[in-house]
Amino acid sequence: MGEGNGLREYRGRRDFGRTGEPAGRGEPGEGPAGGRPRFVVQIHDARTLHFDFRLQVADVLKSWSVPKGPSADPGDKRLAMPTEDHPLEYEEFEGVVPAGEYGGGTVIVWDHGTYDPLSHDREGRPVDFARALGRGHVRFRLHGAKLRGEYALTRFRGGRDRDEREAWLLVKTAGGASRGRGTPDPRRARSALTGRTLARVAEEERGTGSGVTAGPSRPRRGG
Repeated sequence: MGEGNGLREYRGRRDFGRTGEPAGRGEPGEGPAGGRPRFVVQIHDARTLHFDFRLQVADVLKSWSVPKGPSADPGDKRLAMPTEDHPLEYEEFEGVVPAGEYGGGTVIVWDHGTYDPLSHDREGRPVDFARALGRGHVRFRLHGAKLRGEYALTRFRGGRDRDEREAWLLVKTAGGASRGRGTPDPRRARSALTGRTLARVAEEERGTGSGVTAGPSRPRRGG
């Protein structure tokens, strides 16, 4: 998971003179809204079309690439491959990463909100979320516009052997209420911030030459 490296890997992969992605604050701080820790799910049409699932842990967003996206069905086990930590401000990033830059392609914010850590030890005592994540298993309750209910992330490969790439599973647990939706068609899905689709964001930013965050379009219903 790259724990302890802060945003060094993230910043080292990007030219912020070209991309509109946030560089992140130099000092640790609260997320965009403070209070409960935040989460965000972005759809990213890069070399491959995928979902990015991010959880705020301390002063960064721990991140996983989820090819098929999160599911509200407890029977679905979704592969989640860890990526570099992202700055907290990335929760609000929506736009086009220029071709030639790392992760070049269109990004929309499909869902975002807060979460409650739920990890406990065998005696039922709460466990520090970052520590539980380091051990390879966390449970949490999402409070999003689209994803709601209890989920778990479990590492099933890697983590100890540095030569073996980590792989995790993201699963909706059977416990707790769930009013979440199923995974949408990513090309038809709409942003939770602006109601725009991937195609709409790409079209608008081709017209403006911009590669920065979301525009003023009004939110509309959609997946």
